[in-house]
Amino acid sequence: MTYAAWFQCFRGCPGRFGLTEVIYRCPQCHGLLEVQHDHAALRSRSPAAWMRLFDERYGRTQWPFGSGVWSKLEWVLPRIEPGNVVSLFEGNSNMLWAERFGKSIGLDDLWVKQCGISHTGSFKDLGMTVLVSAVKQAIAEGRPIRAVACASTGDTSAALAAYGAAAGIPVVVLLPAGKISAAQLIQPVANGAIVCSLDTDFDGCMRVVQRLTEDPSIYLANSMNSLRVEGQKTVALEIVQQFDWQVPDWVLIPGGNLGNVSALAKGFEMMLDLGVIARLPRIVCCQAQHADPLYLAFARAQAEGRPLREEDYAPQQARTTLASAIQIGAPVSLPKAVRALQRCDGLVEEANEAELADAAALADRSGMFNCPHTGVALACLLKLAKRGVIGRRERVIVISTAHGLKFTEIKARYHEGKLEFPSTYANQPVPMGSEPEEVVAALHRVLDARAG
Repeated sequence: MTYAAWFQCFRGCPGRFGLTEVIYRCPQCHGLLEVQHDHAALRSRSPAAWMRLFDERYGRTQWPFGSGVWSKLEWVLPRIEPGNVVSLFEGNSNMLWAERFGKSIGLDDLWVKQCGISHTGSFKDLGMTVLVSAVKQAIAEGRPIRAVACASTGDTSAALAAYGAAAGIPVVVLLPAGKISAAQLIQPVANGAIVCSLDTDFDGCMRVVQRLTEDPSIYLANSMNSLRVEGQKTVALEIVQQFDWQVPDWVLIPGGNLGNVSALAKGFEMMLDLGVIARLPRIVCCQAQHADPLYLAFARAQAEGRPLREEDYAPQQARTTLASAIQIGAPVSLPKAVRALQRCDGLVEEANEAELADAAALADRSGMFNCPHTGVALACLLKLAKRGVIGRRERVIVISTAHGLKFTEIKARYHEGKLEFPSTYANQPVPMGSEPEEVVAALHRVLDARAG
């Protein structure tokens, strides 16, 4: 069976466009595009056969199926030539049973999908492997693409730089000066990207990159390019696969530019339509209070007792937040996120700076090492559990979007008490002498204090 996929207008305008065409918006309405798959062809294989195929490929060495993304190749980019796949073995990330943390907050079945355990340390690898592979194929087909470019708050630039370097394609990244961590900055530098530090915020970088990529030889790699969504949607497939094809009750994910929210929903909806699952989970988009345009739109709709609509949204000037990767006041993928939440009976919650930092630190005490964006999702989880919205016995998945090692400066400032709010769970080194008896006595005093 030959499978196919194409670009099509998100709002339903007529016209189909090849996945190697240099096109990002609908020519008629200028709306977002999305990748559509030939579901009739995909249904030629039974749900049980798809599940068996995906399970047989999981983590194997046969190129390129060992990747968590490319093990679902027919559902992602069905006509890619295997030689043009650019993969760094992304996906297949750990589903951590957060037993101790979950029970401490009244949840018996809490799991953390650790997408930050990936080649560049974030879930952005999942989308970038698809986009860069499509670009490599486009170049092989004769498209005159000379570079790939993105605006970024850190993780997107790291992923694009790594995959571009692996493919031998020049990369341009536009970063807001002074607004990303040193670890995030050094990644594209080390991978040889052209790194531009702009005196603006992420939304300003987005305006520049959209102008830059009006030149068809500079390919746009931001999440308004729906090829990214095709890779990121495999998180949903992995979640269900890791639970023996059972659907969780809730999935919580940090939201900034909102491509991740729509990607999750698309993955679950695709499985539902093809008969792999029988229901959808509820999705919660979690935003930082300093960058919360979708939350404010959702709250407006809730106050009026009706579903969320696009018209509820108003762009904002995002304020500085510890969760820098989601410091976005004008999210490009908002229309898709609104539709995703409508279809998945979703919610939007927010967390302030103290809440997100404390939630990350509290969860760290049970063995995790959370980035601040995961802290946002954990803080929102705490609120929903406390209000009884999420029940004790429901299966809950929190998407951890990046590795905590990329944000050690923030963690250090938290535990040193150098942030603008009290650090509830601060833990500082205990100064001691060098004499064994003195150290032993001091340690017992510390242990006694903690036990008390």
